[in-house]
Amino acid sequence: MRRRPALLYDGECGFCRFWVLRWRQAIGDKVDWLPYQEAAQRFPDIPADQLSRSVHLVEPGRVSRGAEAVFRLLAYAGGVQGYWLKAYRSVPGFAPTSEWVYRRVAENRPLFSSLTFWLWGRQLERSTYHFPQWLFLRLLALIFLCAFLSFGLQADGLTGPDGILPAGDYLRSAHAQLGAGSYLRLPTIAWLGSSARFLESLCAAGALLSLLALFGFLMGPCLAASWGLYLSLVVAGQEFMSFQWDMLLLETSFIAALIAPWRLRARWNAQSPFPGIGLWLLRWLLFRLMFQSGVVKLASGDPSWSGLTALSFHYETQPLPTWIGYWAHQLPARFHQLSAGGLFLIELAVPFLIFLPRKPRALAGLLFLALQAGIALTGNYCYFNWLAASLCLFLFDDAMIRRLLPDRLTRDWQSPPPRSAGRIRSLSASCLAALVALFSAFHLSLLLRLPLSLPQPIGKALRLIEPLRLVNSYGLFAVMTTSRPEIMIEGSDDGKTWLRYEFKWKPGDPGKRPSFVAPHQPRLDWQMWFAALSRCQDNPWFVNFLFRLLQGSKPVRNLLSTDPFPNRPPRYLRATLHDYRFTSWKEPGWWRAKPLGLYCPIVSLRRENP
Repeated sequence: MRRRPALLYDGECGFCRFWVLRWRQAIGDKVDWLPYQEAAQRFPDIPADQLSRSVHLVEPGRVSRGAEAVFRLLAYAGGVQGYWLKAYRSVPGFAPTSEWVYRRVAENRPLFSSLTFWLWGRQLERSTYHFPQWLFLRLLALIFLCAFLSFGLQADGLTGPDGILPAGDYLRSAHAQLGAGSYLRLPTIAWLGSSARFLESLCAAGALLSLLALFGFLMGPCLAASWGLYLSLVVAGQEFMSFQWDMLLLETSFIAALIAPWRLRARWNAQSPFPGIGLWLLRWLLFRLMFQSGVVKLASGDPSWSGLTALSFHYETQPLPTWIGYWAHQLPARFHQLSAGGLFLIELAVPFLIFLPRKPRALAGLLFLALQAGIALTGNYCYFNWLAASLCLFLFDDAMIRRLLPDRLTRDWQSPPPRSAGRIRSLSASCLAALVALFSAFHLSLLLRLPLSLPQPIGKALRLIEPLRLVNSYGLFAVMTTSRPEIMIEGSDDGKTWLRYEFKWKPGDPGKRPSFVAPHQPRLDWQMWFAALSRCQDNPWFVNFLFRLLQGSKPVRNLLSTDPFPNRPPRYLRATLHDYRFTSWKEPGWWRAKPLGLYCPIVSLRRENP
């Protein structure tokens, strides 16, 4: 009977036992795992002093040791592990270099044993991610639910037939210019219908799919369908659905559909097929999100970022601050400088810890979560912080989380590894990984101003799939706004007495306390912040907004908090610009408002006098 290969190692060395246990979990019973102290008599041809200095892999007709033995052993695990042996055999210089490294490690095992502890901790088993996967998928479903409901409440006023930017008009105009190519450039179900009821039905369908996924029913299909519905709304929503977190949700959910279980019901503690490449894709997405956010700040050349003064303005000038943001603004300038330095550390240096072993990776996760909590407490960024935090879950493995949960909930995690994710899903994940690598390399090269030219066929293929928003660039507040202009809209019947429209969430009444609204995003309020940073004529949607108010459009009026003309629209409208500043903690109220002049001159619709 042919014997299995046998690995001979030092059973009295903790460093050796650690790595043997990890290899054994990956390879299983394909190899016999034997401490040489117990099995040396079975292999009399191998000198005892050599057994004490290095591991030996005994195969039929062959004995290897050192780095070669390790690489030949890893080849039994299959997959990418086999590339180490191929490199050892064929890459010039790789074999002698790896053997030299192996000898140095073997000669200093106490040092590397301590280093192993600091990098991996005392958990000897290989990392698994059953609970992070379970929690991530349900958080994503919850985020989808909030996103669909949030936009559904505003869809009629923003993109309905009587809204600010009617989706139907937009699609008809695109088709007139692009013809059949518009269907590829603008992938949306709204081609089938663009009425308010149809758009709201898309949101309702998305909310229903999100609920099914939240409770574990058909998670993979539901997330894939939710991605398609949300992409349709992003396309139809135009400026109102063009925020970075909309792109992040699309990219995240597309990857999630590959790792989610596709069976009818997924129990909370059941193991699911989890393609390793899916884990890589999610970590790479988190890396890009964080690293690009830091790079854009430095690449912009903004002196407030390079001088570490940006956070002295941020809490006051961000789109929708909270009352905690008000108090954060009152902190000393030195604190803001230190915070800006810490922010750069987290965004530029810490992301590289994502690719290190367990303990540095967990440290990165804790720092990222702390950053997202700080952002969520001081500003309203809808579901962005939830989504970024959900990506951080894969920086913590089951061994870490097991310490925090009761044994009855984690018992199933110690079962054998889950079955294969399937050839089709693995192939899909591999294709997506190649796509992400190409796209993200191209985006990073542009961001870092490095020349990168793609072959023409690849560049053409990437342009064709770009409308699907599968890979995106990220980076908020590349240039810090140091002042806060606010647009106020006023109406009048006689051109002399002007009454102000109040928005639901953006600053208006100086005495109104900033509040929390996330994960809901009042998209008109957000767009008003952007509009105030540029000229009226640069924002056609704003002119449409005034036009709808003059028409008395009910869906648009419903987007506002108060309408001073409830019975009929005013004859005239104007938009004024004001400079808003937080009051000091000793002053009454929350804001100081200073008039700056007209933002948009008086406009009116010609109509007969009643």
